[in-house]
Parts: sequence; structure tokens; C-alpha cells
Amino acid sequence: MVRFVEDGGESGASEGLAPVIPLFGAAGAVVERGKRHTTPSITDDDLEPSWSSTWGADVHEVAVDEPTAAADEARRTELAEKTLLRKIRGRSLSVSEAHGVLAEFHLERHELDAIIEAFAGRGYLDDAALAEQIVHVGVDRRGSGRRVIAQTLAKRGIPRDVADAALSAVPDDDDERALEFARSKARGLGGLDHDTALRRLAGQLGRRGYPGSVALRAAKQALAEEGGPSPSVRFR
Repeated sequence: MVRFVEDGGESGASEGLAPVIPLFGAAGAVVERGKRHTTPSITDDDLEPSWSSTWGADVHEVAVDEPTAAADEARRTELAEKTLLRKIRGRSLSVSEAHGVLAEFHLERHELDAIIEAFAGRGYLDDAALAEQIVHVGVDRRGSGRRVIAQTLAKRGIPRDVADAALSAVPDDDDERALEFARSKARGLGGLDHDTALRRLAGQLGRRGYPGSVALRAAKQALAEEGGPSPSVRFR
């Protein structure tokens, strides 16, 4: 237990006693045994802390930068641009489809139009080029008829005048293209009777946009060239 020194105490009791350090005044001052230490007087200036501009401020009153409407709009615009660019990298889009992508970000009309204009200026959006690509794939790769290609252009949001211009480059040779497609499919129908093979082949041509008469003529000729079974003979 720590014992404190009293005025006039025995000298032998000083060992092991803790020194008395004044609360105020010179640092390190110790009360000497047998002498009364006079504490310096404390003025109001000693108790007055140094002024700080942050003292006394309520933590709830500290200003916090709230996102402004303009900053929020800028962030949404940036996110919209990145999203649109990512989709275009995966698949070509029409201007109409691009509008659909941007609609979910609820941008102001002028911001939306500015993005579309910027992407079109860089060649990322081009309805005419997209229409030509759709026509090329439909004719050369899928063997589709004009009707199906026109439906695809309309579904992709290609303007009518742009679609018509692209379709005008397609030669009006549905009979020839239908026959070419039918020949490529007739080889796999050798195991069927003539009526079943004809029905299936004409159905495939019809689903690619060829009129019924064109599909039927092409199917019959392709099966005949392939040397398929003859039509069923019906006896009365």
C-alpha cells in the first residue's frame, strides 16, 4: 500500500514512499519534507484552452457532400454507355434496339440522344450496314425467302425505307434459291416415302419464307433429282 508523506513526518519513513507531484505548477516539483510547498496561483488564462475551429461542432452538423442531381445523372450516363458498348461487342444492334437498352437507365432525352449520336458517329450503330448483314445471312447462309428476311428486318427495328433498300439488292429469284435449299435437304430424306418426304421438304421451305407454290415446286424437283421414291400409286 502506498503511504503519503505528511508535514513533519519521520525521516526514516521516506523510504518506499511515493513522491507527491503537484497538480499545477512546475513539472517535476516535489514537496520537501518539513517544508510547506506553495502552489502557484491559477489564472483564468491557464484554464482557457487554445481555440480550435472544430471544437464545439456537433458531429451531426458536419457538412457531408451529398450527390447532386448532376453527379447522379453523370454516373447513370457513364453506366449506360458501358452497358451499350458491352452489348454491341457481343451482337450488332439497330438504333431502335440501342434505345431499348438505354431506356432502363431513365436518362434525360437529350442525354439519350447524345449517346446514340456518339455511337453512330463512331460506326457502332448503323442500320443500313446491319440490314445488309441480315440480308446476306438470310440469303447466303440460311437460304431464306424475301418474306422471312423482311420479317427479320422489321423485328430488329430497321426502318422501313432502310429495309426496302437492303431487300432491293436481293435478286427476285425465289424459285432458284428455294430449289437450291431443297436440293441440300433432299439428300437426308431418302429413307422416307415420297409423300412424307415431299411434305417435310415443302414445310421447311415454307418456314423460310417461300410461298407455298414455290416451296412445292422446289421440293418436287429436288426429290426427283435425288432419285427418291415415286409418288404412291393409288388403286380404285
